[in-house]
Amino acid sequence: MLRSSTKLIGGLAVGTLLLAGCGGGDSGGGSGETSSGGKLSVLTGFYPLQYVAEQVGGDHVEVSNVTKPGAEPHDLELAPRDVSQVADADLVVYLKNFQPALDDAVAENAADHSLDVASAAKLEEHASAEGEEEHDHGSEAGHESEAGHEDEAGHDHEHTGADPHFWLDPTRLAQVADAVAAKLADVDPDNADAYQANASTLKTSLEGLDKEYSAGLANCKNKNLVTSHAAFGYLAERYGLSQESVSGIDPSQEPSAAQLAELATFVREHQVTTIYTETLVSPAIAETLARETGAKTAVLDPIEGLTSDDADADYVSVMKTNLATLKTGQSCS
Repeated sequence: MLRSSTKLIGGLAVGTLLLAGCGGGDSGGGSGETSSGGKLSVLTGFYPLQYVAEQVGGDHVEVSNVTKPGAEPHDLELAPRDVSQVADADLVVYLKNFQPALDDAVAENAADHSLDVASAAKLEEHASAEGEEEHDHGSEAGHESEAGHEDEAGHDHEHTGADPHFWLDPTRLAQVADAVAAKLADVDPDNADAYQANASTLKTSLEGLDKEYSAGLANCKNKNLVTSHAAFGYLAERYGLSQESVSGIDPSQEPSAAQLAELATFVREHQVTTIYTETLVSPAIAETLARETGAKTAVLDPIEGLTSDDADADYVSVMKTNLATLKTGQSCS
């Protein structure tokens, strides 16, 4: 992403930050003297973290998202006002190494009032079209995922670094909810019980969603999930599917002609009937693959961000829409 330009922008914002005073505000001890007029000011990196902060914080927080509606969070740039917002927030909730621009701003301006959710999410490496390391599933035949499904054997994958898209497994998002509740309680101990209760309510909702997915995807004719970019590794792992992607972890990584030809062969050989495009990213290459293989396309939302057209949507509703799409596309009974 744009690490060097972010540092330049951060430098331009120094004067603004000095005038604004120390970032984060003196919100310790639950005094209520916060930068949001009595509510904690929470800044999040992208939509799923915004959703968790809103659900866990409830009436005690005012949540802003540094990634604007309709923007691709992988491509985040920060203007000087965004850097000021990072510094002034009572808490910044982010995922390190997912948005380098925000990483830099946090390191320079919010190291003492931020929460990196990577540890709570327990990030893993997952197969990626643009990875560097080959991985042979033939050596893992019979290995069961956390949901109790067996991985397919005899299929080579490539790997890259840790996959950031943990929120597509609702059980991992539930763990992040606990981490957010604990951090909010540190910042605002007077409302610790409320944060814990809200987190418990959210976890109950996410556990119900997990059960719906487990039941809905238990009996699918085709377990091979071909997606626009490699965002669905945690979902596939949790629910017994096998992800193949047109692009890598970063959707801007386009496949070579040879990789695309190999994926077309895979689609035909495994009788894949649906290629999944997504919101926020051009569907052109996925649509070309579908035309070449006789597959159809359907939209599978990685929920990296909502658009201005999603006013009535939230994480749970989009996940349920995704489930319906998957049940049709994978021929699940």
